[in-house]
Amino acid sequence: MPKLNDVCRYVRSKNAGPFWVTIDLFFDGQDAYQRYSDDPAISAAAIGRLYGVEAQAVRRFKVDTLNVVKISIPRSQPQGGVLERDMHSGQQFVPMLDIVLA
Repeated sequence: MPKLNDVCRYVRSKNAGPFWVTIDLFFDGQDAYQRYSDDPAISAAAIGRLYGVEAQAVRRFKVDTLNVVKISIPRSQPQGGVLERDMHSGQQFVPMLDIVLA
C-alpha cells in the first residue's frame, strides 16, 4: 500500500493567517488524484487525530483542475506567540508524508 509521499509529487504547508495552517497535497497526475483524494487516511477525522484537533475544525478543499487537496487546520499556537515554534508553518506537512493509503 502506498504512502502519501509516493502518490504526491509535492506536499507543502504554509501559513493561512495567524490562526490557521494549510497543507497542500499535489497529486502526481489525475489518476493518483482520482484514486486517493478521498482516501479515508486523509479524511478530516484522520487529519484531526494526526494533528490533535477536532475533526469539525479540519477544512478540506478539493481542486479538481489542479489535482490538489488543500487541508486547513487551526494552529496550536497563534503565529508569533511566545509558544509558537514554526512561524511560517513550513514544517507542518512532515507528519503527513508517511500516511499509508488504501
